[in-house]
Amino acid sequence: MAIISNGTTMLDAGSFSVSLGALTFIKDVTVSNAANATILHGSSSVVFDSTYPVYLLKYINVYSSSGQNIAMNFTTNGSDYNENITSSTWVNEHSEDDSSVARTAYSTGYDTAQGTDQVVFNINKGGLRDATDSSASGEIYFFNPSSTASVKHFISRANSMSEYPGSTDNFCCGYVNTTSAVTGVRFHAVSSNTIYGTFLLYGIKDS
Repeated sequence: MAIISNGTTMLDAGSFSVSLGALTFIKDVTVSNAANATILHGSSSVVFDSTYPVYLLKYINVYSSSGQNIAMNFTTNGSDYNENITSSTWVNEHSEDDSSVARTAYSTGYDTAQGTDQVVFNINKGGLRDATDSSASGEIYFFNPSSTASVKHFISRANSMSEYPGSTDNFCCGYVNTTSAVTGVRFHAVSSNTIYGTFLLYGIKDS
């Protein structure tokens, strides 16, 4: 059955005949006390291939069981999340009591040089504040993950409630050093802690 609005056919036989906009929602992955949160192409209706040239992942109120930093890694085969990453990381910090203030600073301790994990938020003096109201929220852009000619770039920005307590504005950018198609990304806490939170995946169309 067709869906018609003001004389215009919008949906007919499962096919949209009108523009849905540049940003398309794909998947909501919400985890609680889980070992990881995984976005994998072809799993649970996830699309993460050449359908979109850019993917946007928004994470909301994410935290770990012991206030630990949370990292991401990538897969090309759907099972091994161990692709080499090279990245740069920097941070802004401000404690609640105003005793610790740092302008944008290069965070060498969280860089990755051909490593298999990249810390994407809670980049501060040790991690999230270990409290019931602490979490991190932000977004990551993934560019052309299905390319078989180029490395795969990503850009991340997040704000977290750090252990001071205080606000930490985290920036991270880098690339997955492979020319194989990247089919998925996984998030996990360091030190084998469990994680909580919501991850929302979107695809961004060509112009």
